[in-house]
Amino acid sequence: MAGNWKMYKTPAETTAFFEKFRPLAESSKHCETVICPPFTSLAAAVEAVKGSSIHIGAQNIAWKKEGAFTGEISGPMIAATGATCVLVGHSERRQYFGETDETVLKRTQAALEFGLTPIVCVGERLEERESGRTEAVLASQFQQGIAGLSERQFAKIAIAYEPVWAIGTGKTATPEMAAAAHRAIRGQVRARFGDEAADAIRILYGGSVKPDNIATLMAQPEIDGVLVGGASLDPVSFASIVNF
Repeated sequence: MAGNWKMYKTPAETTAFFEKFRPLAESSKHCETVICPPFTSLAAAVEAVKGSSIHIGAQNIAWKKEGAFTGEISGPMIAATGATCVLVGHSERRQYFGETDETVLKRTQAALEFGLTPIVCVGERLEERESGRTEAVLASQFQQGIAGLSERQFAKIAIAYEPVWAIGTGKTATPEMAAAAHRAIRGQVRARFGDEAADAIRILYGGSVKPDNIATLMAQPEIDGVLVGGASLDPVSFASIVNF
């Protein structure tokens, strides 16, 4: 159960969030809980979850260890805060900041190199779904952005399926639509990495996940977890998703 805070919350607001969230969610043993705050709040988040099973992740990662890359944050910098996970290739990074399948692969490899668990995001735009190209788009994103990993590397990642048309729009893919997309992604995994990898990979659903739709989404055997946007900003709301 992962939360992506996007560009919200100062360090002080982060500390206040966890004061409410920890008592509600830290005893949950049925799932792994990850929250991805902005870079400036990573240290505050890590401090706030000390002694709990809650993990902290970053929202992006540079593909180099260091260098002349103004505005980027490297794997060692993220790891130094105590964060253990990182989102890679979120649709907003693709849409607004020129992220490509090629850079997704490079960032994923960098995360693994520096001991971070990448949650690699894939998903189609509305026009791609409406033209019947969902599976083709997912296959392309997988082939160009994930398939270049070695088997050993692939075993350490998670994948998040996020239909772009359902992010922050209030629209949610039906559980059946989400499950079909997850099956398509798992099929790509099976073809490239084999049955064992396909059974083991965790594929999360993201796209307007809320407390009132979490149970129906998680009832789908293909859905292994969720990547939550807006609903993860409220401690009570996100705790109810974690504890569904």
